[in-house]
Amino acid sequence: MIRKLFKQMLVPQILSAMTVMLCMLVDSMMISRFLGVDSMTAYGLANPVLLIFAAYGAMLSAGIQVMCGKTMGAGDKEGTNACFSASVVLALTVSLAGMVLILLLVNPVCTLLGGGRPGPDNPVFYLTRDYLRGFIIGAPAFIVAQIMVPFLQISGNRMRLALAVVLMTVGDIAFDLLNVFVFHGGTLGMGLASSFSYYLALIVGLAYFFRKDCLFKLRLKAIRRKVCGELLKYGVPTIINSLAMVVLVFTLNKILLGAGGNRAVAAYSVISTVGNICYCFGSGVASVALLLAAIFYSDEDRSAIYTLVRTQTYYAVVLDAALVVAVLLLAPALVSLFLTDPAARTVTIQGLRLFSFSLLPCSLNTTFKNYYQGVDHVRFTEAISLLQNVTFPVLVAVVLSRFLGTTGVWLSFLGGELLTMIVICAVVWKKNGKARVSAEAFALLPRLFGVKTEDMIEMTVHSQAEAEGASLQAAEFCKAHGESPRNSMLISLCVEEMVNNIVAHGFRKDRKDQSVDIRILVKDGNRIIRIRDNCVNFDPLEYLKLHENDDPMAHIGIRMVMKMVKDANYVNSLGLNNLTLVM
Repeated sequence: MIRKLFKQMLVPQILSAMTVMLCMLVDSMMISRFLGVDSMTAYGLANPVLLIFAAYGAMLSAGIQVMCGKTMGAGDKEGTNACFSASVVLALTVSLAGMVLILLLVNPVCTLLGGGRPGPDNPVFYLTRDYLRGFIIGAPAFIVAQIMVPFLQISGNRMRLALAVVLMTVGDIAFDLLNVFVFHGGTLGMGLASSFSYYLALIVGLAYFFRKDCLFKLRLKAIRRKVCGELLKYGVPTIINSLAMVVLVFTLNKILLGAGGNRAVAAYSVISTVGNICYCFGSGVASVALLLAAIFYSDEDRSAIYTLVRTQTYYAVVLDAALVVAVLLLAPALVSLFLTDPAARTVTIQGLRLFSFSLLPCSLNTTFKNYYQGVDHVRFTEAISLLQNVTFPVLVAVVLSRFLGTTGVWLSFLGGELLTMIVICAVVWKKNGKARVSAEAFALLPRLFGVKTEDMIEMTVHSQAEAEGASLQAAEFCKAHGESPRNSMLISLCVEEMVNNIVAHGFRKDRKDQSVDIRILVKDGNRIIRIRDNCVNFDPLEYLKLHENDDPMAHIGIRMVMKMVKDANYVNSLGLNNLTLVM
């Protein structure tokens, strides 16, 4: 079930990661081809503002994934609503304040960005100001759309998320074309086109949050300083990652100027643009890993975490291995989209091909970095960000550029990622006490995490016949752990009743990948049953409340089970039903 869930979440996550990059790519190509060099310069000068807002949205998004993952995994609905409410308030207040501030101070901001001072002989200043005014109107939608991504993933609304992402991309292209060929709005129109596309995506996504069955409720009273602090704290590694990338770009530009001049810097600009799109595949895998790691870690589900580590590694390797081959083959065609000068193209093609070899280790490093953030190794995550994105690539670039020139800089991407991977392996092996390559080793779970293997049994059911077999295994497990024959029989009846109910009423006829995962564990003297399924959404606790005045013989099975438990908790997360029964 976890492998299927990972695969289902992966595509919309990659699309959402790719959208901003594609929109920036489309904007840059449209501006450079149709509005001229001055407009392209203005766009480049305004980009840091976009990146600042993007970094803030990414920080909130990462914080949501970790914090909501923990609360959802623990079945803490109040904590989840507090996280949702705090993130909405933080997104709106900062984005609206930033929008108003830039609109009021747009002239000094343009000068600060490098646009110079206003005057008839400085058209770049006015073009930059126009683009900022157009783009900044969409800043609230841009940031809110970013924080919608993890909430839509958690609620299982993956199709809605994919639709919002696709409409945002298509809308940006359509609005850009209308601006260029119909309205002739210049850089102001290009900024507005981006803003309109963000609001288009926002409208599609927001529709879910106004539905009655929405998992998240806006509770302003639930917002506390502690909640906001934790939300921002869990997003700090993302900010460190972004700042490290800025330092890397600045430093490599300096090295390239000395090693190869303007042509080498132009080549790096193209490589960065293509690379940012390629990174979306690895960051998509990493984002899914972060959210699932937080949920399974909070649930203390050791076996699910081991499966997650294997699954995330598989997708990181397969996707980026294919990506490396694609970039190697398509490098000339990709470079020709940006450059026409033969000499510059030759340098850029070589650089892009050498850069492509870094994509696979980069994807693995980024995926494990996010995974470790989800399982509370935050300091390790921050260290990986600094080593991966600035320390090692700069070190390798400085050393190799002395002997290989620009080729040494292109090799620094691969060298930096390999050195980072060596550090990750060294830390993991040191903590485990020996060098071994396995999911159990790289999961880096505390020694006393969850329950012992012998105190737990896990089963997967696909039919009513298998449900009967599962109930018998449950009875044997309970007897082996000291339960009386009567109590063992009652626990097995609970399993059989609840699972049969799911198979009979929850399985969809048009789907073949439905299953029920059952975990029975002994913890703190309690017998705990955890049932997870990917069938029709059904909350048995709410169902009983709605039918408490019905005939006592109606819904007899669920009533019987609920009378035998001392605590029951239901939560729907990632489109899965999760029921926990403490006997």
